Amino acid sequence: MTKNTDPNTAYRTTQQTLALILAGGQGSRLFELTKWRAKPAVPFGGKFRIIDFALSNCINSGIKRVGVITQYKSHSLVRHITRGWSGNREFGESVEILPASKRTGDGWYEGTADAVYQNLDIIRTHRAEQVLILGGDHIYKMDYGTMLSWHREVNADITVSCIEVSTDEARGSFGVVQVDDKGRVIGFAEKPQEPAEIPGKPGRVLASMGNYVFTTRFLYDRLIEDTDNPDSSHDFGKDIIPKAVGNCEIFAHTLGGTDTNDDSYTYWRDVGTLDAFWDANIELVDFAPELDLYDKVWPIYTYQAQLPAAKFVHDTDTRRGMAVNCIVSGGCLISGASLRRSILFSNVHARSYSHIEESVVLPDVTIERNCTIRNAIIDTGCKIPANTSIGVDADEDRANGFRVTDRGITLVTPDQLGQNLHLLR
Repeated sequence: MTKNTDPNTAYRTTQQTLALILAGGQGSRLFELTKWRAKPAVPFGGKFRIIDFALSNCINSGIKRVGVITQYKSHSLVRHITRGWSGNREFGESVEILPASKRTGDGWYEGTADAVYQNLDIIRTHRAEQVLILGGDHIYKMDYGTMLSWHREVNADITVSCIEVSTDEARGSFGVVQVDDKGRVIGFAEKPQEPAEIPGKPGRVLASMGNYVFTTRFLYDRLIEDTDNPDSSHDFGKDIIPKAVGNCEIFAHTLGGTDTNDDSYTYWRDVGTLDAFWDANIELVDFAPELDLYDKVWPIYTYQAQLPAAKFVHDTDTRRGMAVNCIVSGGCLISGASLRRSILFSNVHARSYSHIEESVVLPDVTIERNCTIRNAIIDTGCKIPANTSIGVDADEDRANGFRVTDRGITLVTPDQLGQNLHLLR
């Protein structure tokens, strides 16, 4: 089957689409990193937030109407969106924030499907022909126009965005899709312990990315039907998609290429654990990382305050402000500290004689003198006291109240340091 690549058709399709980004998730596997923020608001890659990737994909794909559905501790997320993603209504561009507001009853959002259902009155005002449902908590580049064109070409009711992953990676973590030779979905299991492998590809499965295209009228009917079902958990992956298999025209669109799909971008990461979050950030300091943040064809947009350039000072045998294989953002001051294979977000100050290796340092962190930090994630606003060691001795880190993963990545937050930034008493 040949995919429709007519750019005019793709453009018309994106203009007739409303995108809804589900950004209300807690991200509990990130532990203290999401204690005070929703997972989509977590900083990533030196200057971005996780949600910037889904939003940038929409803009780059030509989708001008976007709604962001929020719920869990959304203040920093809402602030980020209002500062950097207000859109240009003169040209029909808009990014609307859709918070949980008991629009249809007394309850908050009970699941991903319920979150969309509770905003049906707003969705109807857009009169879109397709609704694109997106997760707001993954790192990836994707041309949604390609998937939308595929959805129309095969006359689908639902199109599920998929990517190949290993069986071990999918087990208990992702929805797993089975398809026939035409790309039609013939099986869907949400986070199975024994994922069905792709025929002819042992050890590989087709995983749902949590992104769906719905023909709008069909979406309305399924959401209303789901809401009226008292036994439903009101979730797309657990309820809507499995029930649709065999009962409607549901197709898969595969990121990275199949017989029917051939997108240019193949990078996709679920940064839902501390180890995965650390990995995805540290990979960016490599010479040619798989995720190219310097790609001018498909840029990632964000909001960032106007800051001075990063500055490195002191150059003697005993102290030298230096960074090797690092990403250092605006407002950083490296005063006689040495950095290797690390990412420093904006406004990080690292003082003399401190050494930072393979660490992710989020914004507004101060690292005082004579500190050693390795294999760590340092959360926003931390003030690391002089002579502190982090990531050197896991037992010592745990004794100090820090969280250490099984792989030895140490998470440090202001609360763990006794620097209460949120609930001052």
